[in-house]
Amino acid sequence: MHSFTTRVPTRTLTAAGVGTVLALALAGCTGAPAETPTGDPNPDATLRVGLRLEPENLDIRHTAGVALEQVLIDNVYEGLVTRTPDNQVVPSLAKDYEISEDGLTYTFQLNEGVTFHGGGELTASDVVASFTQVREDESLRGHTELSVIEAVDAPDDHTVVLTLSEPDQNLLFWLTGPAGLVFDEGDKTDMKTEANGTGPFTLQNWTQGTSISLARFGEYWGEAAGVAEVEFQYIPDATAGINAALEGSLDVLTRVDANLAPQIDGVSGYTLVDGRSTSEGTLAFNNAAEPLDDVRVREALRLAIDHDALVEAIGSGSTLYGPIPELDPGYEDLSDVAPHDPERAKELLAEAGHEELELTLTISNHYGTTVPAYLVSAFKDIGVELKVDPVEFSTWLNDVYTNKDYQLSFVEHAEPRDFANYANPQYYFNYDSAEVQELYAQAMAAVDADESASLLAEAARVVSEDHAADWLYSAGELTAVHESVAGFPVDSTTSRLDLSGVTVSE
Repeated sequence: MHSFTTRVPTRTLTAAGVGTVLALALAGCTGAPAETPTGDPNPDATLRVGLRLEPENLDIRHTAGVALEQVLIDNVYEGLVTRTPDNQVVPSLAKDYEISEDGLTYTFQLNEGVTFHGGGELTASDVVASFTQVREDESLRGHTELSVIEAVDAPDDHTVVLTLSEPDQNLLFWLTGPAGLVFDEGDKTDMKTEANGTGPFTLQNWTQGTSISLARFGEYWGEAAGVAEVEFQYIPDATAGINAALEGSLDVLTRVDANLAPQIDGVSGYTLVDGRSTSEGTLAFNNAAEPLDDVRVREALRLAIDHDALVEAIGSGSTLYGPIPELDPGYEDLSDVAPHDPERAKELLAEAGHEELELTLTISNHYGTTVPAYLVSAFKDIGVELKVDPVEFSTWLNDVYTNKDYQLSFVEHAEPRDFANYANPQYYFNYDSAEVQELYAQAMAAVDADESASLLAEAARVVSEDHAADWLYSAGELTAVHESVAGFPVDSTTSRLDLSGVTVSE
């Protein structure tokens, strides 16, 4: 029996999994947060954070996208476990847990005195109801991830037992996301516009198109949040974000464009911090749509891309030739699969009967122009005319993600351990490989973590050699932090922003 415990309400102790560290270096950027503010923390302060991408709605149970997780998980909603910015799994609503030697039984002991924002008391029954709904309702996020759970039981009000049909190497990790969030049983909150969680902040206001504000929850079961309010300001334009910070409207600006970094680093009290990421800048191919259903066409497009030149143009991050980033289990350098070779790309297109080819790239307009401009140029060199169709994110979600009505797209897939997408033929890539699906299943069923990682690496090579997509880069995460702010997380900020420990000085 493996046992894992944490002190209430600490979230920094290792419980399971140790991520591999990828250090990204950018000239002129520091590798650590700004120095401790000289003034005393102001408990009545408002922390103002600039973000790029606004959620379509607030229903984290039904709506996909890291924009929701970034704001709501750990701040408003909590699960039995959570994860640190470097992807270590740690207890949260569960004060400790045990895993049986065969990997089939997980026993969680809940913290006591936990209340929902609506006033209800957390009991094991809430956990059972939350997990059971996800397991039984295919429309809920995390349904597939929890399918391995055979039973959810509550021996008493503060104990939850999960019984698995087979081992799942990623189960705890899934429980740190939407699949593992705990909701008040029988609650009637309209989750599209409201929220009722157990976190250190309550949802205060959402002004669509502008901001989301949170307020400190006075009855929080753990240590009180360090600021009275948090205001997330949505600024999709990179230059506008820089200007808002320099004008004094923001305390923190995330996703700083590397090309604009000199405008803010060391200016007006801001320090630029270079964080780590599992975000993959992915050129998505619709594997089921002509002419992308021909592997020769997909390979040709990959060979046309000089990944080193693209990373240099972006000004941040590192090259990535496969579906698993360095911080995730199963990473392997796959640069040998698709080296820059435009002449070979032309030969492949000729073999496929596409010496002249027109394609459309559908891209959410919040990503800017650097990547599409590079792709237009690179593809032109091999005789491919690329039309760029920038759309609103809501349109992208409907047309590309949901209806799969596209040829090429570009997305920074920020979710850690998202290789499952390539083992899911229903995902918007339309990639269907029985071999990959079997290898992934074996990897998840392996009790030994090293064996699981080895199987993932094997599957990732197959995906890359099938040219299911092109992985343009592994994204860096540049954050501008004002000198008055302490404790702001700087790693994995596109997928998780636990702001409970952040303070703002006088």
